[in-house]
Amino acid sequence: MPETVGRAELRRVLGPWSAAAIVVGTIIGSGIFLVPKAMVASVGSPGAVFVVWIVGGLLSLCGALCYAELAAAMPEAGGEYIYLREAYGPRWGFLCGWTQTWVSKSGSIASMATGFFYYLANFVPALETTAFVVRLPIGPGGGPLEIRYGQFLAVAVILFLALLNYWGTRLVGGVQVVTTAAKIGLLGAIIGLGLFSGRGSWANLQTHTSAAGGAAGFFVALVAALWAYDGWNNLGMAASEVQRPQRNLPLALLAGTLTVIGVYLAANLAYFFVLPAADAAASDRVAAEMMRRVAGPAGAGAVSIAAMISIFAALNGAILTGARIPFAMARDGRFFRQMGWVSPAHGTPGAAIVLVCLWSSLLVFSGRFEQLFTYVIFANWLIFAMGAAAVLVLRRRRPELPRPYRTPGYPVLPALFALAALAVVAATLVNSPRESLMGVGVILTGLPFYFYWKRRELC
Repeated sequence: MPETVGRAELRRVLGPWSAAAIVVGTIIGSGIFLVPKAMVASVGSPGAVFVVWIVGGLLSLCGALCYAELAAAMPEAGGEYIYLREAYGPRWGFLCGWTQTWVSKSGSIASMATGFFYYLANFVPALETTAFVVRLPIGPGGGPLEIRYGQFLAVAVILFLALLNYWGTRLVGGVQVVTTAAKIGLLGAIIGLGLFSGRGSWANLQTHTSAAGGAAGFFVALVAALWAYDGWNNLGMAASEVQRPQRNLPLALLAGTLTVIGVYLAANLAYFFVLPAADAAASDRVAAEMMRRVAGPAGAGAVSIAAMISIFAALNGAILTGARIPFAMARDGRFFRQMGWVSPAHGTPGAAIVLVCLWSSLLVFSGRFEQLFTYVIFANWLIFAMGAAAVLVLRRRRPELPRPYRTPGYPVLPALFALAALAVVAATLVNSPRESLMGVGVILTGLPFYFYWKRRELC
């Protein structure tokens, strides 16, 4: 049996607003400011971009509907680690948690923190300056590793949020509500300025630009949209700290996902009202270009501020939820037992927070986190497919499990989502075979550790 680490347990201190803010705050990061360029360049017209956003939103909503049943039935820390453990056995749960701990969540945290310093560099260009060079073949592409001043700032942001997360979940939940409200308010202002400034034209929505088009172009655009929607699955990882989880978990998942869909569609309406398709496809930062045309350089600067607040909220939510994965594994005796420690004073998984944040900080300096995150896209969507299928499996294997919320359209909706997720997996394998196979490799590296901890459990 796993060894009990201390007597302290996580506390249910996250109310419905905090839970909803985690959903909205972790989904809306930098994607909405950046991905419309890649999307219109792939499908060629604003109308097609809206179709992709709707398809990606509905796909994410279907996933949230499936996870709402699982989270309400098993409101424990760990999210998909718990769902896959119960549906398919401890090995699959461990491999899921292993991948999320070392690559998926940590790579996401490193990526967002670096994005934060990129936007701040618009105001402080010195952050882009190289501090020193490590003249060893350990950098991207096997070259020397350049360390920029902004990377130290990115790590400082991670460590600051690690301290907040360690200090108390209730405090972090409040920060999440405030920062998420701020980002929604700023996005609302950007949308309003775009639509009512008089600098746009509805005719821009009918424009076209050269694009790859076809099924291949649609898939590329869909992957970009799904990246912007990524995060709808995070709340379940912190389910053990949500008050009245049987009610608040499904409500937050559904309301949060629908809110994001509405915000994304409204933002794109503003973008393409001001920018014709060709201009959007030519701009690396569509939101900033739209605001520059509406309000000049000050408008573009406002977008950078909105993006930093948006990333800060997403980063806070990612640390909060990501730390619960190694914590849950440790409590099962399938990870370093110290990671199952809960601070008696603060009621937080302090050791797990430190582990995730220190590892994410190392990825910031490595310059390889984006590559690592690319490798795990294949694995993430495989996990999503298995998570949705777990609704079907557990209905058969665990009919006695209390289900205060049931996925609507069962069994069709979870089956369709699982098939759609597998289609994304297959398309990723075809389009990016090297990255997909390396993603499989990342998962398989966990097997020796699984058997090690399994032997210790049996001793």
